[in-house]
Amino acid sequence: MPRVDVVNDCTIEDTFRSRQVQGMFDLPAAKATRVAVGADVPSLQDDWQIGVIVGPSGSGKTTLARAAYGTMPHFTWPEKRAMIDGFEEPDIRAVTQTLVSVGLSSPPAWLRPFHVLSNGEQFRAQMARLLLANLPVAVVDEFTSVVDRQVAQVCSAALAKAIRRKTGIRLVAVSCHYDILPWLDPDWILDMSTGGLERFGQANGAPAVDTCTGHDASTRQTRGRLCRPELRFEVRQCGVSLWAMFSRHHYLSHSLPAGCRCWTLLHDGHPVGFAAVAGCIGFAGYLRFSRIVVLPDYQGISIGSRFRDVVAGIEVRRCRRLSLVTSHPGMIRSLENSALWRRVAVAYSTGAAGLKTSGHLRRTVSFVYTGKAKVNDAADKTSR
Repeated sequence: MPRVDVVNDCTIEDTFRSRQVQGMFDLPAAKATRVAVGADVPSLQDDWQIGVIVGPSGSGKTTLARAAYGTMPHFTWPEKRAMIDGFEEPDIRAVTQTLVSVGLSSPPAWLRPFHVLSNGEQFRAQMARLLLANLPVAVVDEFTSVVDRQVAQVCSAALAKAIRRKTGIRLVAVSCHYDILPWLDPDWILDMSTGGLERFGQANGAPAVDTCTGHDASTRQTRGRLCRPELRFEVRQCGVSLWAMFSRHHYLSHSLPAGCRCWTLLHDGHPVGFAAVAGCIGFAGYLRFSRIVVLPDYQGISIGSRFRDVVAGIEVRRCRRLSLVTSHPGMIRSLENSALWRRVAVAYSTGAAGLKTSGHLRRTVSFVYTGKAKVNDAADKTSR
C-alpha cells in the first residue's frame, strides 16, 4: 500500500493589504507558505472499484486525490445541440444504456441542451460520460456537492450499481459529505479528518469484518462493504390529475387513454412514481400498462421495476391478461431479466422521426405478466 505525501510551497508577495491583515491579527510576516498532506492510499494494483476520499473543507482531499490518481477530464457540452450529442462514443446504444444505468432514463432529457438540465440531471450526464471515457481511474472532485442530499444518495447508489456491472472501471469520489458513504458502497474510505484508511472486503489475504454483522465477511458476495440504508415506498391508487406532475418525463404522448386506472408511488408521502393501466380495445378482460414513470431524482436504483411489478400483481387479479409494450431500452432490459414477465413479440419501425437506416430502427417489445396470470389461467380452465 503506497503512501502519498504532497508538499505545496508558495511565495507570498509583500503588499500593503497583507501587512494590514498582519497588523490587525498580530500575525508574523511571511514570505512563503507551505501546506503538507500525506496518507496511505490503495494501489491501482489492488482489487477495488470504488474508493472515497472524504473530509472537511481544507483537509487536503483534492490535493491528495490529484497526486495519487490524477484529475477528472474537463467535459465541454454543445450549447445549441442535444445533450446526447456531447458524447464521443459512436455507438448510440452504448450511450443510452449508460445514461439509463446512472439513472438518467428520460429520453426527453437526452434531447435537451446540457445547460438547461437540472443539477441532478447534469451530474448524471457527467457521470455517464465519465464511464464511457475508459479512464484507468476516474477522480470526481466535489462529488454530489451541487445536488440536494436526497438526490445525492440516489445518484450515488445508481452510479455504484453501474460501476459494479462493469470491469476495468474505477472511481475515486472526493467529497465533504459523509451521508453518501453507505449509498456509494465503496471498497475503501480515506477520511482526511483523521488520516485513517478503512478498507472493506479482503485485503492482503486477511479476512475482512462485515460492518453489518461484525462477522467474517470472506464468504459474503458483497465482500463486507457498508450496509446501504433502506428506502421505503408506498403504492396507492390515485386520480388522473396526478399525471400532470409526471407527463413531461415520459417519452411518449403526454395524454392518457380514457378510462385508465392510475397508481402512484409515494416516498415520505410525496409522489415519486406514476403508472396507468388501461383496457385493450377489442379484447375483453385484457389490460395493458399505458404509462410508467419515475421522477428523475429517483431513477437508477430499480425503483421503477419494483413499482411496475407491484402494480402488475394487483391489476392481474381483475383481468385475464396483463401486457406491457415498450421501446425504452432500460425497461426492455429490466423486463427481459424478470421472471415475472414473458416476451411475446418484437417489432421494428422507423418511428416518428422517420429514421430509415437499419442500425437506427425503433425496437418495440411486447411482454405479458406471468407472475400471477398462471393462477388465473388455471382458474379460468376450471370454471369452463
